[in-house]
Amino acid sequence: MTELMNTKEVAAYLGIHEKKVYYLAKAGRIPCTRVTGKWIFPKALIDQWIEDSAKGPGWRRKEEERPFLLAAGSDDPSLGILTELYARRRACPSFFLATVGSSAGLVALRDGVADLALAHVRHPETGEYNLPYLGSTIPSGAAVVPLFHRELGLVTRPGNPFRLRSVADLTRGGLRFVNRQDGSGTRIFVDQELARLGIDPEQITGYQVAVPTHLAVGLKILRGEGDAGLATHAAARLLDLEFIPLTRERFDILVPKERFFSRGIQVLLEVAGSREFRTRVDALGGYDTTESGRILATDPSPRAETV
Repeated sequence: MTELMNTKEVAAYLGIHEKKVYYLAKAGRIPCTRVTGKWIFPKALIDQWIEDSAKGPGWRRKEEERPFLLAAGSDDPSLGILTELYARRRACPSFFLATVGSSAGLVALRDGVADLALAHVRHPETGEYNLPYLGSTIPSGAAVVPLFHRELGLVTRPGNPFRLRSVADLTRGGLRFVNRQDGSGTRIFVDQELARLGIDPEQITGYQVAVPTHLAVGLKILRGEGDAGLATHAAARLLDLEFIPLTRERFDILVPKERFFSRGIQVLLEVAGSREFRTRVDALGGYDTTESGRILATDPSPRAETV
């Protein structure tokens, strides 16, 4: 996976003050993009910028000539496979992932910051994923392409010492919960379940303790810094944790119509529908790739919901 840097890391990398990095970014004099208010710098492009700067006038960013493909949104352990297979293709824009959560990914897509979003936002009434929110996110329409279905559930230490079976069990005395960041699809699912069950989040010890990825949830449990959280079956399997399934969810790629036929997007969708991608993802456990790469929708939902 290609490395992304923040302003502090770029400042250290270039040996300049962080304020100088902000100045260069705002002036469009360094390769970067902005996701949910934060500047993001692809390291490969920073290296190229250093070379170009040494030869002559500084590199100036032009959105229409952006030499990379930016995906913003949700996290999944299998996304490394997607980026690896994409990187094998020749004459394609560099591909970068910004793991900011499903909601922030949809906002980045709406604002034109990202080229595509990765999301799994469930509608509380219909149980449908992403489609009910399409109209408010991309009114002009978008292609919604399933990347896979996956199992989401509770993860805890082997043996399930708290005898967990559902989200309601997170209120048990002595249990320390590890949550996901606000706006992530997993956090939205937790909050919807708590509302359905009539449980006040304040009843759950650790509800405010949030981490950005499924593997981070599992690692906190392994380190003894928490007792339970929500993560994918694949993450639990990779870390040898107990998994209690709660739901099966669809994880989608969302692409605006005007970007759909661009070279990078078409290659990415080819990879998503390839036999190698499906075989390797299925081997992780807890996935269903039957619909991977198939176009699900290209028009906004008549009933547009906000995330």
